[in-house]
Amino acid sequence: MNDSDTGDLEALLQYLRRVRGFDFTGYKRPSLSRRIAKRMEQVAIEGFEAYIDYLEVHPDEFNELFDTILINVTSFFRDAATWEGVTSTVVPAILAAKDDADAIRVWATACASGEEAYTLAMVLCEALGDDTFKERVKIYATDVDEPALVQARQAAYTDQQLSAVPEELREKYFEPNGNGTAVFRKDLRRVVIFGRHDLVQDAPISRIDLLTCRNTLMYFNAETQARILARFHFALTDAGVLILGKAEALLSRNDDFKAVDLKRRIFGKVPGLPARDRLLGFAEPGDEGAEGMLNDRLGEAAFEAVSFAVLLVDAGGLLAFANHKTRELFTLSAQDLGRPFQDLDVSFRPVELRSAMEQANAERAEVSIRNVQWPAARTQGRETTPTTFDVLVTPLQDSDGAPLGTMIAFTDITVYQQLEEELHAANRELETAYEELQSTNEELETTNEELQSTVEELETTNEELQATNEELETMNEELQSANEELQTMNDELRDRTQERNRVTAFLEAVFSSLRQAVVVVDRDLKVSVWNTHAEELWGLRRGEVEGHNLMSLDFGIPLDEIRPTIRACLDGDDGQPVTVDAVNRRGRAIKCTITCTPLDGASGIRQGAIVTMEDLV
Repeated sequence: MNDSDTGDLEALLQYLRRVRGFDFTGYKRPSLSRRIAKRMEQVAIEGFEAYIDYLEVHPDEFNELFDTILINVTSFFRDAATWEGVTSTVVPAILAAKDDADAIRVWATACASGEEAYTLAMVLCEALGDDTFKERVKIYATDVDEPALVQARQAAYTDQQLSAVPEELREKYFEPNGNGTAVFRKDLRRVVIFGRHDLVQDAPISRIDLLTCRNTLMYFNAETQARILARFHFALTDAGVLILGKAEALLSRNDDFKAVDLKRRIFGKVPGLPARDRLLGFAEPGDEGAEGMLNDRLGEAAFEAVSFAVLLVDAGGLLAFANHKTRELFTLSAQDLGRPFQDLDVSFRPVELRSAMEQANAERAEVSIRNVQWPAARTQGRETTPTTFDVLVTPLQDSDGAPLGTMIAFTDITVYQQLEEELHAANRELETAYEELQSTNEELETTNEELQSTVEELETTNEELQATNEELETMNEELQSANEELQTMNDELRDRTQERNRVTAFLEAVFSSLRQAVVVVDRDLKVSVWNTHAEELWGLRRGEVEGHNLMSLDFGIPLDEIRPTIRACLDGDDGQPVTVDAVNRRGRAIKCTITCTPLDGASGIRQGAIVTMEDLV
């Protein structure tokens, strides 16, 4: 794909996100472009830009495109080894960690047509029993494909779809419904809740004990995978378990999950705050009324108590407040309150503040001024040193966004600067002391760098292999989907072929049973049918005459005498029987009656003629 195609693809993805709310920007580009190109080929569109125009004119095309992109390949008890681990290890561990009355919450992401969600239901029902299962378990099954969710809610599956379900479980949990499918038990189906959910955009379901995401992450790029895994970490309880597909593995630097059974792709959550901190945005904002507001006296006392200098300038440019630290530092008095700020020395000494205030209010953002020197003396015994500040100018606004004024805070960083200078001096001394050691360590460092380079190359190779494996798995599922379509087409073609063969055999039987010689010709007088009695009468076999012009054949009928009758029949006349002198295959002279009957198609168009030849001897 060239740069132009890449840009057009991104424009198409943004269009789908803006118009229909489907965000495919986190999907891997090779697989995504291949799926979209397949649909474009089906509607004979070249170029992503032209396809956007096509979507604008044909709104129904969105559904067809989404069906093509969202590959719904799933089955009951998919990857038997994984489900063996879930049944023997994961579910017993979850039940052992809970009290008898505790709820068990399960989330089946990317559930497609529901096979995996109902597999989870059967496994948990076997472990708990019907009554306890219906009382304690909730299974949330989600997907972005609405048609697939509709099919999943119906819970009706064919014998082929149920082939992986053990016979005893099929008899226990599925009921025939009389139309060739079996339906999952209605009383247990209420436990499974289906809903639309986008793993990339929607907030995760919380307090989950068991979460499955089978062969879904492989469709996303590394950044989106990491974001989804962070959401999974937030969703799971501290003892929660994550199950991935066989083609997927957690990112090598992901610290939120630990491998419980890597071969079966079973992972446990690593409890901790980092992932939850990243997902605080999922929580509902608090009640502002409950938080309360500081009254004027409390706010004034708070400003007076802070250890750094702070002053407030109102929207009119007047000094509204200066705390004790500010008054002491910049020699301000109570009479200065209410004066224009620009008239005060502090507005330009030790640094020009008026331009910073204008910038902060214009941009509605904080403006920081670093390392401001204040020449006023700072006593340290007999010595005096200048004071250094970091100045932060912050615009103040009310809830409607209207400007209220400006807050200016002076943070004394003199001590920190001194410590930094002392640290620099100590570092210089250390550098001098370690010069000889550094010379010795250079060879070791070189060796370490070579080893690090080798390790990075191996990690890169491993990630490339993982990406290749995911791509191959994606293509495998696409091929599986295509094979299923081809199988369906082959079944239909086989049925039609069998029906055609039956019709052909029936017609052969009819023609063979007639006691007259029957010849069927098309409008060009080419023979298409030459029955058995015609072979016996004239001595020519079917293979010798079919496809040849009747008038070019050499047999015992004077063809020039019957040509007008056949032509009249082809031109629309019914034609009258004619009797001619003929010679049969034994060389015997006979009288033969020729009858020509029109052969009309279903639409009434004349396609040929049926010529019957009857021996009168």
